[in-house]
Amino acid sequence: MSDISTPNKTADSRLQHFSVAFFAMVMGTLGLTLAWQKSAHMLALPSIVSHVLLIASAIIFAIIVIVYLLKTVRHAPAVMAEFNHPIKMSFFPAFSIGIILMSIATLEVSTELSRFLWVLGSTLQLVFTLNVLTRWIHHQGFQIAHITPAWFIPVVGNILVPVSGVEHGFYEVSWFFFSIGIIYWVILKTLIFNRIIFHEPLPEKLLPTLFILIAPPAVGFIAYMKLNHDVLDSFGRILYYTAAFLVILLMTQFSRFFRIRFFISWWAYSFPLAAFTIATQIMLERTGAPGFATISYLMLGIVSLVVALLLYQTAKAIFNGNLFIPD
Repeated sequence: MSDISTPNKTADSRLQHFSVAFFAMVMGTLGLTLAWQKSAHMLALPSIVSHVLLIASAIIFAIIVIVYLLKTVRHAPAVMAEFNHPIKMSFFPAFSIGIILMSIATLEVSTELSRFLWVLGSTLQLVFTLNVLTRWIHHQGFQIAHITPAWFIPVVGNILVPVSGVEHGFYEVSWFFFSIGIIYWVILKTLIFNRIIFHEPLPEKLLPTLFILIAPPAVGFIAYMKLNHDVLDSFGRILYYTAAFLVILLMTQFSRFFRIRFFISWWAYSFPLAAFTIATQIMLERTGAPGFATISYLMLGIVSLVVALLLYQTAKAIFNGNLFIPD
């Protein structure tokens, strides 16, 4: 009898400790999908790659949603514990961001599907933003040590909305979301740098989240170009080169990140690098400067290798059960 119950208990324990941070995988794979979609137009690379990545991303997204819904049914207290956790709560909006990214990725497949996903994702993103900001304002237990770059996800994620929102004609609504994201990016970046510089350094498990610093200016540039009718102006350049500097800054610290043991937080490497890859291709498109072509190829190669490595490490960790343990 014990031989039968033990595997069941093991599976149930894995489900209980299935982290909401798994939704960061969706952001990473869809980010890579969009980078390859852009490359098919700008770098004349095969479009079949982005098609395959889109299907794979949709499958991964569906699996994670199903598993987390099952966790919600079977282990509601564990879900609520994550929802109320000062750090893990920031990963719940990765679900709505995933839907928005899927809306962008399906623009070339189905306008109707893309619009539906945009409305759903944007609505959920606003709900998450209001919820998180309300809890930040009326908190009773947050401390400076709880602030990490992952705090960008709930609020700054609004910057993504215009990327497909403009395509669907929601121009003013897109400006609304962009304004929220860009202003709170500045505020939260100040708080995060205060925490990093003047307080205890980030623990090893959260060090990969430093790459999230790249995402707001990179995605902000992509969204702003949409809102600005693809006109490259001074503000657009400020956003792009801010992201470029952060990429250089973090790349110079490669040895530090290379030594970190694998955690699900490694997925924080993927989406920001993909966003910068897309932003660079837009710079190539608007300026025609050959240097941006070189950087585009280089960044596409890097983010592709990073996501491939992350998928391998994640699969291995899932098989070994290393991702389903209490913190």
